[in-house]
Amino acid sequence: MPPTTSVPSPGLTPRLAEWYRAGARDLPWRRPAFHEEFGAWGVLVSEFMLQQTPVTRVIPHLEAWLARWPTPTAMSGASPAEVVQQWANLGYPRRALWLHRAAVEVVARHGGIVPRDVDALLALSGIGDYTARAVAVFSYGDRHPVVDTNTRRVLARALEGRSQPAPPSRRDLSLMESLLPTSHDEAAVINAAAMELGATICTARAPRCEDCPIAVDCAWLAAGRPDTGDTRRRQATYEGSDRQARGAVLRALRSATDAAVPLELLLPDWPDAIQRDRAIDSLIADGLAEAQDGMLSLPR
Repeated sequence: MPPTTSVPSPGLTPRLAEWYRAGARDLPWRRPAFHEEFGAWGVLVSEFMLQQTPVTRVIPHLEAWLARWPTPTAMSGASPAEVVQQWANLGYPRRALWLHRAAVEVVARHGGIVPRDVDALLALSGIGDYTARAVAVFSYGDRHPVVDTNTRRVLARALEGRSQPAPPSRRDLSLMESLLPTSHDEAAVINAAAMELGATICTARAPRCEDCPIAVDCAWLAAGRPDTGDTRRRQATYEGSDRQARGAVLRALRSATDAAVPLELLLPDWPDAIQRDRAIDSLIADGLAEAQDGMLSLPR
């Protein structure tokens, strides 16, 4: 049965904006000085790093990354090996290669300036609907709906009365659009506030409805917080997974004294040799490692 969407209460948007302005977390990419120094490039890097990664893990990596490569031009001159090395243990290291390719494309297509246009942003490597709109809104002040996982949960509960959001669709953008004020500045605040609310109050497993600034507007709370099912994809357990094996191989390559490591010496004590070999093959296929003459190295 399709969800029933309620019309947003007239008070929802101002209450959400007031709450955000009063107590939003102080994060580097929200500070004016960050934007003055790094501009849209800083926001783009932060959004790449924040994908499926907690804020607390991202902040030190972001600061180190921008200290080393403060512009797309600076990063475009780096090698893939340097980029993967700098990514360290952030996880999902293909993001590092995509970010590097995006930097090269920004230099080649846009003179080293991260574009403002959403379609131009979407044409860059590794950039999807969320990241493109986030850069356009939070860097350039344009008015677009910005929807991440946290926002989708807030929309599902407040407007649709669902305990968890349905699979992502273009409908999410329409729902967020219904909340946005006409003012570009205020629309940016509401975009950020919805994400903040989902990250800190309207969480997936333990929502703190008693602290929610829009509790009086929430269709899910008004309905008694029913369990409407959860169709979200479950991530496989990390311990013992191929992801863990891939991470172990990359750590060994990053910490190696020499640029390349003999394959027979790479994780010789890994409990599942077949899994280790599968991890190596997948890293090569993803461009995160290179094999030559029985040796494995980071991409050159």
